[in-house]
Amino acid sequence: MKQLIAQGAEAKIYRSKNCILKDRIKKSYRLPQIDQRLRTLRTKAEARLLARASRAGVPVPKVITQEKTKLEIEFLDGPKLRDWIDAQEDLDALKKVLKTVGQLTNKLHEANVIHGDLTTSNLIKLADLYFIDFGLGTFSTRLEDKAVDLHLFKECLKSKHYTHWLTLWKAFKQGYKTEDVFQQLERVEARGRYKKGA
Repeated sequence: MKQLIAQGAEAKIYRSKNCILKDRIKKSYRLPQIDQRLRTLRTKAEARLLARASRAGVPVPKVITQEKTKLEIEFLDGPKLRDWIDAQEDLDALKKVLKTVGQLTNKLHEANVIHGDLTTSNLIKLADLYFIDFGLGTFSTRLEDKAVDLHLFKECLKSKHYTHWLTLWKAFKQGYKTEDVFQQLERVEARGRYKKGA
């Protein structure tokens, strides 16, 4: 018996025992053949992103089966990092975990895996930290794409965890360390400030 637990613009997410089934939604505005092909390609790409992330030493849910537009993956029974941070009062524990997030994100980027939606809602806190939901992810060697991943994460900290966001961001940076990506992030943020002031 599968239970619908979430629905986004791209997919319906079901839970069945210890598995998650991700089923990409048909888009009626696309030609049926193109729609099927795009959904199949994106499902394959997500499975490949998960596999490469795992090979790079980044904890991710295991892929159980992949069939056209459906992806069955391991269910991880733990809190989202977002909720764990909100419940955590030990600032040293928070810093330690955010430093680990930085280290793991760096491993992803060294493997040229771009998460695409890097937020504290897409990390699960168990004994290890697990990255989930690579539905918007891509493969890329570009500094720009890696910097945009970091920009998304930084903005998430600012908006969702504003009490300690700067402390958390500094801890993340200690783990991530790659200076050329941070330099590109400054350029990304400068463009954003320019647009707002225009």
